[in-house]
Amino acid sequence: MATRGSRSEKVKRIFQQFDANRDGGLNREEMAALVVAVNPRVKFSDEQINAILDEVFRTYAEFIDPAKGLTYDGLLRTYDDGAGDVDRDFDALGLELNPEETIIAKGGSEAASSSSIADERAVEAQKKQRTAAWAVSPNHGIVFDDTWKLVDDLEILIKRLKSKQEKVNNNSNNSNNNNADAFSDAGWSRELGPSTELSDKRIYWEESSHDYNVFVKELGVLRSKADGARSREEAFDGHMAIGRVLYEHQLFKEALVSFKRACELQPTDVRPHFKAGNCLYVLGKCKESKEEFLLALEAAESGGNQWAYLLPQIYVNLGISLEGEGMVLSACEYYREAAILCPTHYRALKLLGSALFGVGEYRAAVKALEEAIYLKPDYADAHCDLASSLHSMGEDERAIEVFQRAIDLKPGHVDALYNLGGLYMDLGRFQRASEMYTRVLAVWPNHWRAQLNKAVSLLGAGETEEAKRALKEALKLTNRVELHDAVSHLKHLQKKKKGKKNGNGNGGEGGPFIVVEASKFKTVGEKTTLRPDLATALQVRAFQKVTRLGKCDVEGLRKEMRDNDVPVSYSGSGGPTKSIRKPNLEEILRRLLISLKPETFQGAIKAINERILSVLDDSGSGRVDMGMFYAVIAPLCGGHSDKRKRVAFEALLWRPVNEGSSQITKTDADKYIKLLRAIYIPSHGMSEMLEVHGEEGGDSSVTVTFNQFLAMFDDPDWGFGIMSTILKLEGNDRNRHGNHVCSVCRYPVIGSRFKEVKARFSLCNQCYSEGKVPPSFKQEEYKFREYGSEAEAMKAKCVCFSGQSHKKPIAA
Repeated sequence: MATRGSRSEKVKRIFQQFDANRDGGLNREEMAALVVAVNPRVKFSDEQINAILDEVFRTYAEFIDPAKGLTYDGLLRTYDDGAGDVDRDFDALGLELNPEETIIAKGGSEAASSSSIADERAVEAQKKQRTAAWAVSPNHGIVFDDTWKLVDDLEILIKRLKSKQEKVNNNSNNSNNNNADAFSDAGWSRELGPSTELSDKRIYWEESSHDYNVFVKELGVLRSKADGARSREEAFDGHMAIGRVLYEHQLFKEALVSFKRACELQPTDVRPHFKAGNCLYVLGKCKESKEEFLLALEAAESGGNQWAYLLPQIYVNLGISLEGEGMVLSACEYYREAAILCPTHYRALKLLGSALFGVGEYRAAVKALEEAIYLKPDYADAHCDLASSLHSMGEDERAIEVFQRAIDLKPGHVDALYNLGGLYMDLGRFQRASEMYTRVLAVWPNHWRAQLNKAVSLLGAGETEEAKRALKEALKLTNRVELHDAVSHLKHLQKKKKGKKNGNGNGGEGGPFIVVEASKFKTVGEKTTLRPDLATALQVRAFQKVTRLGKCDVEGLRKEMRDNDVPVSYSGSGGPTKSIRKPNLEEILRRLLISLKPETFQGAIKAINERILSVLDDSGSGRVDMGMFYAVIAPLCGGHSDKRKRVAFEALLWRPVNEGSSQITKTDADKYIKLLRAIYIPSHGMSEMLEVHGEEGGDSSVTVTFNQFLAMFDDPDWGFGIMSTILKLEGNDRNRHGNHVCSVCRYPVIGSRFKEVKARFSLCNQCYSEGKVPPSFKQEEYKFREYGSEAEAMKAKCVCFSGQSHKKPIAA
């Protein structure tokens, strides 16, 4: 192993080798040459090189001379931090130390020993060189001299473990496009005090190996030494230092043990709780991470001004851990608090904007993200999310400009490239979309969604063969059933392409079609759904799928009302309500939808916020009437339809104006039905909403029984009679109909199959609801029979054949 002296000389020789213009700094071009030269077996793409350089210049910004580039001290620090192996790089470049340099390196200790003062300075300099900046920080660094000994011993143990495992998958040996800098930054505040980001290189430790077990045992000895300190404060200092060193080397499990021990020694100190929360988050334990941050927050708030400057960072990390659980509305609250306490905290503003975008509050998101960009103009992630928010608001041309700005700042920014591809797809600019997805795949080759979207965009651009190849590549990455359907769809398209082209203007992905007015669609049999009803029910069912409300048994709503009462408050109109803030409502929904993964739950919250909470909280107060909310979601929850209606009624009874009675007021019943229609039936939305929010008063003496409520609910014209169609979709919208494909879109029929009885062509749910028919079957009117499954179709066929067999001709 190289001594410190020979190590620094080797770094100096490497630096001199690539400082081509001899200006005392390595600019981007010189650094790129260094990265390529020390990794002769790796073929880097331009995106990878740029990402590596971005990371180096960001992480070691304090060592960057704006006019020259990375200084010698900066390069030395990169090697000290483990970003590269000095001996390996030195040998790879074929360099040699001069004899004079070797003598100086070997004789350095003798020269230093001639003066005790010089010796002490050398020791202090070495401490600063070999440890991270935190160790010498006046507020958060090492306090006791004996702690330095523990740190020295631990550094030796870690270096020994590294040399035996050599499993570092960092920028210098990454040939698998693991480009961490290409993705949006989570904005994580990893440090107390001025945040210095943890290196993006990922270290993989073989925790089951013999070497690792030996390391853990030796680490236990160091912990015992820390516990045996002369005072509780010194023991705390030792465990915190051990934890920090372990954390720096990404030994998170072991670091957590040290921070937990520090928490036991000084429970009211903010620092160990904060660091333990960081470790838990990195280990994927978001709930436990949140609990540690809440303890840190409690300690900081009770500690007076001592920890006031840390509150913004605690709020930020608490918000991030909540987002890890899918609790985005709650995260918004903490990001706001951080931004209020520290108005220049651009990350808090960026995170707030991104979270607001995540729950569908686009205007507020744009405002927060623009503020973040004002504070940090080169913040690529903020530009990316701002562009996404603008696209959601329909400002597409401006969104394209902002996406392009994000990509200019970070050429390999996966999120920006992918989302810009989606925007081009929405605008019908398929060729440009395919180019964006190709760039995504250059950075992240295993991105199956990008591969699939590339296929779809190529198909839109008319490049069927290229689309087919892209789909096959996507199939290699994932085996999802929709990809197989897409391949089947392409095959049908190729067959149709060989036939005569139809010049009809109403072209779609599946070929030409004509749209027929609703009055020309007739139904055969009582069970066949009317076209307008199906169109509305499909939209409600899509919402139900996104929110996963069907997974929430309606009995869960009843339990929430019974076990978790809500305090009565008074609205602006003076009436008593059981209302709570949106973040508290989110906690209730998390309990009801506990089986959902965080990202799925986040999508559910976004849909509920956009479609339901925006209507219930029309004043923008941030509070929601829980009785009305339970009643609104009950029809879409799991369980028998009668029970859903019963729970909706009970939710209205639970409201203060009806509590203690067996009947609800007519005003409440009317308001509820109108809310249902305003939320779930778009065609009546705006007029019904205006009517609902215009009637807060009314005669409360007129009441409605449960049977009367059912009659109002089931009314097909003025109630929510569409529920019967929604129930039908719930039961059969996964059914496949053998080899039957829709005659318009050419996709396999899933759900109900609508067969035209005369022309005998079939339509899927979507095409039937949109009134699309093949142009070759143009008729004055169309009569459809609905089959929920192939079993139904076979049964109908058998009945038909049976009827024909009884009609035998009379013998002459």
